[in-house]
Amino acid sequence: MSTVIFFIFAILSIAAAWMVVTSKNIVHSALYLALSFSGIAVLYILLNADFLAAVQLLVYTAAISLMVVFAVMLTLRGDVCASNTETRSWFGGAIISIAVFAVIGLVILTNPDWRILATPWTGGGSAEDLSLLLLSRFMIPFEAAAVLLTVALVGAVILAKGVNESK
Repeated sequence: MSTVIFFIFAILSIAAAWMVVTSKNIVHSALYLALSFSGIAVLYILLNADFLAAVQLLVYTAAISLMVVFAVMLTLRGDVCASNTETRSWFGGAIISIAVFAVIGLVILTNPDWRILATPWTGGGSAEDLSLLLLSRFMIPFEAAAVLLTVALVGAVILAKGVNESK
């Protein structure tokens, strides 16, 4: 049953992320972003990472999605329906995304140091144990996620400031 739930929410998350990129209405894009974040939280629950699921729901789904919606609504000038007109040129971005995904996959599969740990984690599931893991064994992925979130925040600011500047 968990496999079926996984595929349902994985497809939902991917479809919502696709709609974030291709939606012409920027407010709808922000709402699809919240839906994508919620689907990721369910995937964390399936991985028995309840703390990460709670953080995903509280920080990303609630706080960041609402911040993006408020930033867009406060800075938007003109009609909301035509606020994101540059979605027709998504083909180049899709090609680059597939190429990046393929390169990262090749690096992970060919380098034995990047593979998942051979022994399962035997520690507890508290926030202290999670912080010890994040700041010792998984420091590089943790920092990579921080850089990715910073880039996403800069992109959100650019989207909020650059909406319909030509009008």
